[in-house]
Amino acid sequence: MEQWHPSCCMLCGMNCGLELLAEDNKIIKVKPMQDNPRSKGYICRKGMNVVDYQHHSSRLTHPLKKSEQGFEKISWGQAIREISEKLKAVTEQYGPKSFAYLGGGGQACHFEAFLGLQLMHSLGSKYHYSALGQELTGHFWVYGRALGKQNCWPAPDEANSDMLIAIGWNAMESHQTPRAPLIMKEFSKNPEKCLVVIDPRKSKTARIADIHVPVRPGSDALLIRALIAMLVDKDLLNHQYMKKHVSGWERIKPWFENFDYRTAISVCEVDYDQAENLCHLLATRKWCMHAEMGVLMNRHSTVTSYLLVILTAICGRLLVPGGVVIPGKMVPLGFHTDERDDNNWRTQTTDFPAIDGFYPPNVMPEEILSDHPERLRAVITCNSNPLRSYADTPAYETAFKKLDLLVCIDIVMSETAELSDYVLPARSGFEGWDGCFFSLTHPEIYFQMRHPFIVPEGDTLEAGEIYTRIADNIGLIPDIPDTLYKAAKEDRLAYAMALSIYAYENPEALRRLPFIITKTLGPALGSAHLAMLWAIIQQMVVNYKAPNGKLMESDDLFLHLVNEQDSLTLLPDLPKWLKRSRYSKIIMTILILSRIRPSDLIWDLNRHGFTLVQAIKDTFAPKSVFKILKTVIASRSLLPLMQLSPYMALSERVFNEILENPRGLIIGKSNADNFTSIRTSDKKVQLHMPELAEWLQSITADSEEKELALDPAYPLILNAGSHMPANANTQVRKPSFIGKTRGCTLLMNPRDADLLDLKDGEIVNIVTEAGREQVEIEITKNARKGQVVMPHGFGLKYEGKVYGANVNLLTKNTHRDRWAATPYHRFVPCRVEKI
Repeated sequence: MEQWHPSCCMLCGMNCGLELLAEDNKIIKVKPMQDNPRSKGYICRKGMNVVDYQHHSSRLTHPLKKSEQGFEKISWGQAIREISEKLKAVTEQYGPKSFAYLGGGGQACHFEAFLGLQLMHSLGSKYHYSALGQELTGHFWVYGRALGKQNCWPAPDEANSDMLIAIGWNAMESHQTPRAPLIMKEFSKNPEKCLVVIDPRKSKTARIADIHVPVRPGSDALLIRALIAMLVDKDLLNHQYMKKHVSGWERIKPWFENFDYRTAISVCEVDYDQAENLCHLLATRKWCMHAEMGVLMNRHSTVTSYLLVILTAICGRLLVPGGVVIPGKMVPLGFHTDERDDNNWRTQTTDFPAIDGFYPPNVMPEEILSDHPERLRAVITCNSNPLRSYADTPAYETAFKKLDLLVCIDIVMSETAELSDYVLPARSGFEGWDGCFFSLTHPEIYFQMRHPFIVPEGDTLEAGEIYTRIADNIGLIPDIPDTLYKAAKEDRLAYAMALSIYAYENPEALRRLPFIITKTLGPALGSAHLAMLWAIIQQMVVNYKAPNGKLMESDDLFLHLVNEQDSLTLLPDLPKWLKRSRYSKIIMTILILSRIRPSDLIWDLNRHGFTLVQAIKDTFAPKSVFKILKTVIASRSLLPLMQLSPYMALSERVFNEILENPRGLIIGKSNADNFTSIRTSDKKVQLHMPELAEWLQSITADSEEKELALDPAYPLILNAGSHMPANANTQVRKPSFIGKTRGCTLLMNPRDADLLDLKDGEIVNIVTEAGREQVEIEITKNARKGQVVMPHGFGLKYEGKVYGANVNLLTKNTHRDRWAATPYHRFVPCRVEKI
């Protein structure tokens, strides 16, 4: 029987709302969801082809174990038992630093990350490698210094601006913000608005821009420094804003005074008059900006992000309406992990810290191949295909073959899965409960929890359930009383009270709370991920004042709870005489309850209709009060009184509303004063970052002219891994997904093609320091002379045949940012050879 189901696209972080028609357990038709609060009826060709993500011959259906004869099907019991034994043996013999978790949910399935992190921390490790560490961590580090917290992610408030600057961002094809092509067209067509694109080539976005600044490849940092210097020289700064909101400007101002910006602009191959006009617009327009992979995966990546923060601050465009803002969120992505904190591990061989909680995939091969006694020996990868997604495929292949244990959790038999010791089949985004925490809306806070509507084929599990079973088999989950299982079956109020009593009486259990919840509430709700949603909302509405006096925000509290060394420090330490008192438990309970504080999310929810007034009414509903008081008497504990907090009632209401709105909903509204996002000590934007001072000041016209000069052996620059309408980060393996597009081609300017005597459609060799690959040439004026462009997401095997070229055969993992180790994919010296 045919039935329409509300859902969303899995193929990029925008998760546009979809209506999916299913018949006989197959998706047969797709249309955009017109009333989705975020995408509002928009959809691109990827979303229209999600059927190729769900239905194809490479889907995994059973757990697999590698043997000498290839992969063999095994039971879940055998898979979990053997993986648990080997994982435990490795970490016990070589220490917790020998294990790494590589994943985090990709573009649309984020719930596995909470339980993957819980497993990692339960084993004593902190090594979480993520795609975000491949793209954005230098950017996050800079914002962490400027605003005080690394998971304060910036976004353009284009709805309230009259000029949008896209730097290194081809929004017409890569999106990266909701309904991006429609927004670009609005800025382009509206005579009251202005679209500025800073990009070396005539991308699809550049072609519709009011102003296209064709910056020389790799010179973005020099250009931004020159623009700042020109603004300083012409005194076009927003002094009023800076006086009120900025610290550290006087310490860095000399870096831009007497700087030869005219020569620098010339080195960037930008017209001086155009640059001067842009500076006047920066000083007078109500502009916002978005930087993407064109600069974040390019030379001087972290310093470029630093310069962009300086630029927005001195022009008064940071944290203001119509400027660059920090969007509201239900759950922050990542955790503030300051490298100056001794608790922040550094990688053993390459010496990189975690940024926003993430380690850079670029260094993983070196960390595995090292002779260090605590080198990586065991890796679990989930919803990730590093052998195609990350730089230097040969280095990854060599490294993964050296591991003692490689486990791949995925929905497909990927290239990484083929190299793994065990392959575990996860449920797809249409088969299990799941969601994405990329809110990317402002000031509204959006969330959609996808309901499963496709019955899984074979024997698959939600990824979070897989982690829970591994942890349980290792012995990481403590004994759980039957009362907790019974309460979970009764209702969530009974469960919340039973859980609080259990956690208080067993403080060691705080370290394993996510697993305890998924093991007990998960079966009652029919989903580990759904149980985690309930727990996440419960936690995100409260902050906690630790015994040391520090106010821990909800995300920091989660990290503290699951960290092996930190969780017990959350409990107050009573004096000895009080510990001996018959009232010690009551006193301890009161102390714990008194430390709970409302989080910012409480007020965000309140602004959008989840009011505290209604929560108080829900809290003191006679039936609930009676049940709570009855439990207090029966348990002889005051902890059930926690449920008389309006915060708990509010979180329960939000949970119910999310489940009742599978089409997605706005759950909150951010504070109109975006400066409340700042977490620096003086509540101002900090512009002095001494760690980057020498690096920034070394970027001059003379130094860049020398460094941008290419080796004659590699006379072209490869823009490696560009986005295009027909690629989706290796998530779709079925070749029919590319449709009538040419798919994987190497874009080349006609003048370069003439010099090499190449014809459109010809197969050529492209050669870099890393290796060589064959690819079809596409000759187009949209490519810049001297630069060639190649997409990511190809070189995938499907039904025994490889389709397209793997760009990461051409990229070195050591060709990377010195601070965050993000790859310099957009500046890879290369040559193209006629075959």
